[in-house]
Amino acid sequence: MVVVMKSGSAAADVQRVVERVSELGYTPHVSRGQFRTVIGAVGGKDPQSREQLEQLPGVDNVMGIALPYKLASREFHEADTIIEVKGVRLGGPHVNVIAGPCAIESRELLFEVGAAVKKAGAAVLRGGAFKPRTSPYSFMGLGVDGLKMLKEAGDQLTMPTVTEVMDPRDVEEVAQYADILQIGARNMSNYNLLMEAGKAKRPVLLKRGLSATLDEFLMSAEYILSEGNDQVILCERGIRSFGGEARFMLDVSAVPLIQERSHLPIFIDPSHAAGRRDLVPALTLAGIAAGASGALIEVHSCPDRALCDGPQAVLPKNFERLMEQVRQIARVVGRKTTDWNGSSE
Repeated sequence: MVVVMKSGSAAADVQRVVERVSELGYTPHVSRGQFRTVIGAVGGKDPQSREQLEQLPGVDNVMGIALPYKLASREFHEADTIIEVKGVRLGGPHVNVIAGPCAIESRELLFEVGAAVKKAGAAVLRGGAFKPRTSPYSFMGLGVDGLKMLKEAGDQLTMPTVTEVMDPRDVEEVAQYADILQIGARNMSNYNLLMEAGKAKRPVLLKRGLSATLDEFLMSAEYILSEGNDQVILCERGIRSFGGEARFMLDVSAVPLIQERSHLPIFIDPSHAAGRRDLVPALTLAGIAAGASGALIEVHSCPDRALCDGPQAVLPKNFERLMEQVRQIARVVGRKTTDWNGSSE
């Protein structure tokens, strides 16, 4: 259920509605827009609650939400959500690229690639400290040492950072080092992890599961939102299909469909979808043209020596060329890109 307040309603009226929503057995979630305040009421089963809430001062309308993902839906929050991280605005009209090595292999590599992607125009630095791998014998990251390197690189390069967290017990520690917490495709349905990330005071980048429907994807986001964290970034990273030419199939149609249903920003991950670097540019541009808020791109200076996902890593010189194309496509579709120094075009 959603309570829509009248334009310019007083803070006391909003607080009175929040208190009444709680009294009726619902959990209130307040969303303040430019002109109106909306209060989501999750849970509760009192059949008279709608009529009672409509009588309160400042209430314009009370309506039910048929969708199972109430807080993630546009019915609850009509305007696009824009998440600001250290001056970088993610979502809305903005297009940003998150780039860096798949895994943090060494301090030297992280700083080399980080400097290259920043120079090319990337807004956020990525690097995995904990790496979920198909084989238990593969390189699984440097752990806390990797997190420390990522924070050091982010501070020196003045770039926000994102890294994956895999275990609910690690959320608090990872949040001490990274600006954005990533929940990978394999953990999209790890509800304990989602709820713990929802309690963290950090934006969460949530990747779509390999076989997840869009409704299932948005329901996973709902777990994070329901814990009070409204800074959720969605990411389409490719789903399983019958083809074998690429690792996965990047579902470009998910971008406009998600935007139709949800206010949350949605990025694409062409690197994991393709599994091969030669496809990354085309998939990146297709996603931006479809309206994505940005892309996650893996970059490595020596992919033949990479300890993780070398075949899909783009060389720094090719990444620089791709960023020029991203800017061109963004301009064509009326979006804004953020340069490394924080200026927009």
